[in-house]
Amino acid sequence: MERTLVLLKPDCIQRRLAGRVLSRFEDKGFNIVALKMMRISPALAQQHYAEHVAKPWYPTLEKFITGGPTVAGIVEGLEAIRVVREMLGATSGLIAAAGTIRGDFSSSRQMNLVHASDGPEAAQREIALYFKSEEIIAYEPTITPWLRAGDES
Repeated sequence: MERTLVLLKPDCIQRRLAGRVLSRFEDKGFNIVALKMMRISPALAQQHYAEHVAKPWYPTLEKFITGGPTVAGIVEGLEAIRVVREMLGATSGLIAAAGTIRGDFSSSRQMNLVHASDGPEAAQREIALYFKSEEIIAYEPTITPWLRAGDES
């Protein structure tokens, strides 16, 4: 089992797409093991996007990500990091394939609705930025035997 951080960014919340986006992860068979609405502070944005802070476009990114409410969540399942990123589609909604979240809902290079961790190390670091261990509620849905074989873990 893998866990990945997912952020439903301010544009996703303002457009009232949170439920539709989260339902895609649940429809795929993933568990949502943590979820909260929050406003990302400039300090948290700088921690999250530390590798980008010195780039000339960072102030625009920080203004966007701190500009409204965000829903942070942890999605858990088999190969969750890779599969969730594939479900999101290309970073730019203008080139993201139809059927992906960005391909279906975004028509912008920058307003791309959702963030997901890009690898195991990033997922671990990002989850720790947004959630305390006691905020993560692991559970086994009763439908699990109908989602994957018993020897898949």
